[in-house]
Amino acid sequence: MATYSPKHAPGSSPQTAYTTPASTTLFRRLVWEGTVPLEIRIDPKELPAGSDRGLESYYVQAPRVSYLPLLIPDIKRHLAELVLDDQGAKFLKEEDWWFEAEGGVLMKWHWPLGLLYDHYSTSVSPAVASSSAQTTHYLPFRLTLHFAAPPVDKLLLSPSIEACKQAFMGQLKEADFLRWGSTKRVTGLRKPEHDGLWDGVRDHNFDDYWRVASKITPTTTPTTSPPVAGIAQSSQSALYRPSSTEPGSHAGHTGTISHGTLPHGAADGAYSVRNVPVKLYLPDGGPVLQEPIAPLDEAGRPLTLGAVLHRHLPLLFPSEGGADALAYALVQGIVPPPETEMAWLGACMAGADGWVNVCIGLRSGQMGLGLSL
Repeated sequence: MATYSPKHAPGSSPQTAYTTPASTTLFRRLVWEGTVPLEIRIDPKELPAGSDRGLESYYVQAPRVSYLPLLIPDIKRHLAELVLDDQGAKFLKEEDWWFEAEGGVLMKWHWPLGLLYDHYSTSVSPAVASSSAQTTHYLPFRLTLHFAAPPVDKLLLSPSIEACKQAFMGQLKEADFLRWGSTKRVTGLRKPEHDGLWDGVRDHNFDDYWRVASKITPTTTPTTSPPVAGIAQSSQSALYRPSSTEPGSHAGHTGTISHGTLPHGAADGAYSVRNVPVKLYLPDGGPVLQEPIAPLDEAGRPLTLGAVLHRHLPLLFPSEGGADALAYALVQGIVPPPETEMAWLGACMAGADGWVNVCIGLRSGQMGLGLSL
């Protein structure tokens, strides 16, 4: 089984490669090093006579932040060229390749592998959000490789690496605009930096990617709020957040954030962006919801995931607390608690393209609910 190992620049470290709190770097690295085990089979109906049908599958532990077009060279070398005879391999055209999961679910070229798996696992059948079972129901992730008749109207892109790169950069620019109100941070990068972002994803190199991404991504900012009595400074939040949200906070603080009280340098912080780039993926063929989501609510308090789900999907999430929810939310393969702050998700749990992808799954017994919400 092939494995893609995370790569790091020689002599670099998360603390020295860019200025980011260690807790933020930890979560970013956990997201980056997340993988999806894939089992890839060729559609037996498309194998010509003379093919080696004894080689059934190719297994790969693929990065969640990667894309299917980046896996094609290895799949071709370790599966297709071994299964097909010389005559069949000679006429193999990668531009005609496409993948589908069990049940005929089409795999999009421009979606990260982690998103493809999360969306599939939340769409096929309901699960209980209080357990981690829904993240392992369909492992390995079984994909069927087809060699002909790609549904180009649904795939939208060709399977070329260059087309995938252009789609990736387009998503980065869109996320940049939502955060800051312009794309100046991305367009202001030099060409080697532009290429470095994609090369970091292609090579699965955390340090190379974040050396550039740190220039366009909001950072968490050390808090300047008064220390809380009885709580060690190291235990307090590394994010700039209102003192009333700290454990054991004392009276005299409103629990709101305003730009006038932001510490020096916090204008680039997670709570200062215009919007957090978020997409909500509904199950069972439902639409993808993309609405402006500010990091703070109208009262200046950090906006939580529970509040966002209640606002946009009130039938599935009748309250912000989530106790009566008919569904659950999956982000990077985990189920975050409803009190998770959207600003933190945007800084720590976004994909390499800058987006926080939230996949919605129905709890057991809720299949068949209408999703015209």
